[in-house]
Amino acid sequence: MSEISDPTGTAAPDGPLRVGLIGYGLAGSVFHAPLIPATEGLRLDIVSTSDPERQAQARAEHPQVRTVDSPQAVLDHAADLDLIVLASPNKTHVPLATAALEAGLPVVVDKPLAATAAEAEKLAALADDRGLLLSVFQNRRWDNDFRTVRKLIEEGALGDIQRFESRFERWRPQPKGGWRESGDPAEIGGLLYDLGSHLVDQALTLFGPVVSVYAESDIRRPGAEADDDTFLALTHAGGVRSHLWVSATTAMLGPRFRVLGSRAGYVKHGLDPQEAALREGLRPGTEGVEWGVEPESRWGRLGAGSSPQTGGGEPVPTLPGDYPAYYAAIARALREGGRPPVTATEAAAALRVLEAAKLSAAEGRTVRIEARA
Repeated sequence: MSEISDPTGTAAPDGPLRVGLIGYGLAGSVFHAPLIPATEGLRLDIVSTSDPERQAQARAEHPQVRTVDSPQAVLDHAADLDLIVLASPNKTHVPLATAALEAGLPVVVDKPLAATAAEAEKLAALADDRGLLLSVFQNRRWDNDFRTVRKLIEEGALGDIQRFESRFERWRPQPKGGWRESGDPAEIGGLLYDLGSHLVDQALTLFGPVVSVYAESDIRRPGAEADDDTFLALTHAGGVRSHLWVSATTAMLGPRFRVLGSRAGYVKHGLDPQEAALREGLRPGTEGVEWGVEPESRWGRLGAGSSPQTGGGEPVPTLPGDYPAYYAAIARALREGGRPPVTATEAAAALRVLEAAKLSAAEGRTVRIEARA
């Protein structure tokens, strides 16, 4: 068992919920570690990473934490914790979530929860059997632009939605390497499962179950091993068609959202500002920082029969992004019971779509998804 540096003791029963974070790469250091202590009622207690430099980084950025060098060292202290957060490589999500649940701990897992819907459903069943929370960190539900799209749809501003276009496009002509771009299926790498997990989750959140999937997936960059340019066409049971793009090879970026309805359309360019703010070291609640707020120059436009590129439509104020809402909902669910903000069952539904997309791209055909009870 690893020695723990800078132990901080045990919280009182009515004190903050103590969180163990496994993984301190991009997801752990940029998203989870900043958001957890920014949430009332949560305390980041232990961070696990095998990299000594990342251990030092964690202690520098969060002086109150204990650091260990393995996931097992965190699980060995299950009695001192109230929640485990997995920000580890994708291939570790299922075994580590299983171990944490079997140790009696609620779990938050970074997306994707698993490689397959069957694995996700098995984890959901285990959590239900143990009476434990299991949630997936789909933070993009709290992006500023997605919150705005959702509000416009719910208010009926667009009429009946006919087509939903959503993009996460980047221009990264040189692969970075690492497990996220590995061609080994065991790593669950590639953009379909990375950024595609967000886009599919958003589409399902807005429009419900999908009945058919068509996908095109390519490896375009020299030296790349995993998909870096993928398109999905989803048909929802209610008739809406979602067209989704994820790409690292887009030289000219398209709109983040284009949503077309029977009454009007909405077009929005640019990305939610929260990730950039977190990368810069800003934190929710920082004095003088309007968290998740973007300038009027980046607002999307709502209209009919004209192009926003030539001034058509009316600007729509973008709602503030709100990543802190995810962990606030987790703390509430742990304290009061009830559903977590994102369930494992919802993650399984998204994985069924991703699996269908992978099959569609491989076989060049549309794949049907059977309705589930």
